[in-house]
Amino acid sequence: MNMLHKLATVVVCGSLIGSAPAFADAVTDWNEIAAASVAAGRPGPIGQVDLALVAAAAHDAVQAIEGRFEPYYAEVPNAGGSTAAAVAAATHDVLVAFYSSQATALGITYANYLANNGLTGDPGLAVGQAVAAAIVPLRRLNPNPLPAPFVGGTGIGEWRPTNSLLGSPPAPAPFSPMAVPWMGAFDPFTLTGSARFRAPSPPALTSARYTANYNEVKLMGSLTNSGRTPEQTDLAYFWTDNFAVQWNRAIRAIANRHLHRMGDKARILALANLATADALITSWDSKKHYNFWRPVTAIQEGENDGNPSTAGDPTWQSLINNPNYPDYTSGANNVTGAMTGTLAHFFQRDVMKFEITSNAPNVVQRTRSYSRFSQAAQEVVDARVLLGIHFRFADTAARTQGRNVATWVYEHFLLPVPGASEHN
Repeated sequence: MNMLHKLATVVVCGSLIGSAPAFADAVTDWNEIAAASVAAGRPGPIGQVDLALVAAAAHDAVQAIEGRFEPYYAEVPNAGGSTAAAVAAATHDVLVAFYSSQATALGITYANYLANNGLTGDPGLAVGQAVAAAIVPLRRLNPNPLPAPFVGGTGIGEWRPTNSLLGSPPAPAPFSPMAVPWMGAFDPFTLTGSARFRAPSPPALTSARYTANYNEVKLMGSLTNSGRTPEQTDLAYFWTDNFAVQWNRAIRAIANRHLHRMGDKARILALANLATADALITSWDSKKHYNFWRPVTAIQEGENDGNPSTAGDPTWQSLINNPNYPDYTSGANNVTGAMTGTLAHFFQRDVMKFEITSNAPNVVQRTRSYSRFSQAAQEVVDARVLLGIHFRFADTAARTQGRNVATWVYEHFLLPVPGASEHN
């Protein structure tokens, strides 16, 4: 195990037992439950730091019994019972500890799941409970007391709260300060520090690259009179779903199609969610460090930026409302870079046929097919420009960050135990 993390060793009494009866796919079943619970319990990008630990708990619960891959944190000596029971117990207990207001609903779901799958009283439940008890203290809590709100600055090139009241989805409250500005200072789950993969400086406002990206987003991302085709608008809306939920849904489908052992499914979901959490922490570090303005502010202030090639428009608005945090780098592209980077590493190739669905309200084509992981990643780069909420350089820098984090996680965490088979 990587020495960045000291293992929590939890002793569970009892002897090893044989295989459990047939059960549903507990890993993907409980990942779906967890994604919905996290989205409701800690909404927004910060929820990913919870989802990462839930996925890590599921992985550690399986590996306590299988022993094929290194755990993230929790070891359970002499573990036995059903891996399905261990996953259900670990996931349930972590979610209840994180979101006590959901305890009753989660308890009903849990009891029904165990009963429906013949897992009630299974020794694996104690394994999952022990794993959860070790994982829960690792949660990244908001600082208490909260620091003063971060509102950026009013200088040229600086992000500041905006009054985005046009377009969709619903806007944050007018002139909201930066959301969870402390997230960039969280201790990452796998990295040596939140600035480990900090992006290089954004281009100067007078540079050719900034000028090209400015004029692109001004034309293609405008709420009205844009250069988008109807197909491009639908593509942009496709990528306004909850990214963590959307990508976990996609990975579940890929895992169910290509993987057959529960440990492999738990591992890919844990790798992807740990990488994504650290990629978002990395993004928030860059966002606050550079405090770079969003296109809506840049275009409205275009006559004052010192660049004669960036014509301003004080009435310009983006296709959707701007999230309340700086432009550089794009959180959505950090997520996608981490998710697709993990998939490419796990399967050792970029080429794969898969589908992604979107539950965003304005989407017409709700399912899209892809032949490469990088194809989906490129779409998200394009979509954030078409939505009018990011400069392209913020998207590509974020994609690189996400991929770099994914590579780091894959090469250092949840590694195969010597002598064990990594895949089916």
